[in-house]
Amino acid sequence: MAAAAARVFRGCRFLMSPAAAGGKKPAAAAAKATKTDAAEAKPKPKRGIMQPLPVSDALRQFAGGTPEISRAIAIKLIWSHIKANGLQNPANKTEINCDDKLKSIFAGRDKVGMMEIARLLSPHFIKAN
Repeated sequence: MAAAAARVFRGCRFLMSPAAAGGKKPAAAAAKATKTDAAEAKPKPKRGIMQPLPVSDALRQFAGGTPEISRAIAIKLIWSHIKANGLQNPANKTEINCDDKLKSIFAGRDKVGMMEIARLLSPHFIKAN
């Protein structure tokens, strides 16, 4: 095995060393890891698209009655609905054929482009000032 590794790594001592192969960590790195583990015990506040926001009645009904959801979860729910019901156009994969549930969210449109979903969801998130 050592001869094969030497051919692959062309004799580079660092790449053939046990530390490069995932061996033991140096003591300084192990001490640093325990400090970050203690700091990560506190839950971080969610920001950006992961922050739950109040939603409109139409999106609330689509999401199962949840009053606040994040943008990422809303898109995830929509895509799971699209995939479960086979609403993606087989001829043009970037086009979604809307059923009654999706029409209530997407302003009554029959067809929606894949890239339009996030834009059409924006009015459903109520801005908290």
